[in-house]
Amino acid sequence: MTIEQHIEELRAEARNAETLQERRAIEAELALMIAEREVIWAELDGRIDPDPPF
Repeated sequence: MTIEQHIEELRAEARNAETLQERRAIEAELALMIAEREVIWAELDGRIDPDPPF
């Protein structure tokens, strides 16, 4: 599964959550996945260096 697929799956799960608590937990995971995607894009674009500092 790609990160994009995972994000879309989490969005669907959040829409169909049965309780507010479940929805908030899914939205928290969704926020982490979106942040991870942004980091990946920034590394690919050269905006940030993927290598740790020495």
